[in-house]
Amino acid sequence: MDREKMATILVDEDLCTRCGICSAVCPMNIIDPADENTLPVVRGENADRCIACGHCEVTCPPHALLLNVRPDEKEECPANAGSVSAEDIGYYLKKRRSVRHFTRDPVAKNEILEVLDIVRYAPSGSNGQPVQWTVVHDPEDVRTVAGLTIEWMKTLLSTDHPLSGYVPGLIEAWENGHDVICRDAPHLLVAHIPEASPIAAVDGIIALTHFDIAAKAYGIGTCWAGFVSMAVLSYEPLRRELGIPVGRTCAFVMMLGHPKYKTSGLPRRNPVEVTWR
Repeated sequence: MDREKMATILVDEDLCTRCGICSAVCPMNIIDPADENTLPVVRGENADRCIACGHCEVTCPPHALLLNVRPDEKEECPANAGSVSAEDIGYYLKKRRSVRHFTRDPVAKNEILEVLDIVRYAPSGSNGQPVQWTVVHDPEDVRTVAGLTIEWMKTLLSTDHPLSGYVPGLIEAWENGHDVICRDAPHLLVAHIPEASPIAAVDGIIALTHFDIAAKAYGIGTCWAGFVSMAVLSYEPLRRELGIPVGRTCAFVMMLGHPKYKTSGLPRRNPVEVTWR
């Protein structure tokens, strides 16, 4: 087998300054540092420990190192790309709102895919990238999901479930024509993860948070669909409707669509409480 194909990292001898940064930043501590006679290298016995995080590649000042994971797909980052002032990012995040009123205009599938392409870069435990997605794009299917969630709520009546005393009002509102479950959102985004992973649930929430934040830049409003997320974990008809694959479970569900109203100010929030130790 070609040695370059086997290598974990590819190093350009003419560009490498032997600065040692790649070795220092590797979270798995598997890159042997360079010296005057050798280049940085991942020895064969350590290759399986590489989690393909890319820290070595993206922190190399002279761009001498390439992580040998689909190297043909390497994307150059333009100078100063992604630079955002502290003031701008502050206002961007503070203006983010949970949207519960949507227009009837659908969000194009390619726009949703653009946001999800950004979300691929969300952190995950050991760079496992366990999150996969189901998009319920047809508003009629969203309505079906909301109805099944109401059916699940009816099974909670007269039980000791924490929502038991809360669901009668929701059921009544639904039966009176008000979608209190999905808020008439045109689309739903479902993040699903491996059932057996002890950390994937957190990875799912992190990925959805990235979507929640990035969507606003595309003019897409979002709201975390808590009722649907609870229902799908225990109500098999809803799980089937959402098409959760066998061996996987729902991390959470998010409503999305074009916001009906614009945000023009900032709400109040409790002061930050910090304990310094």
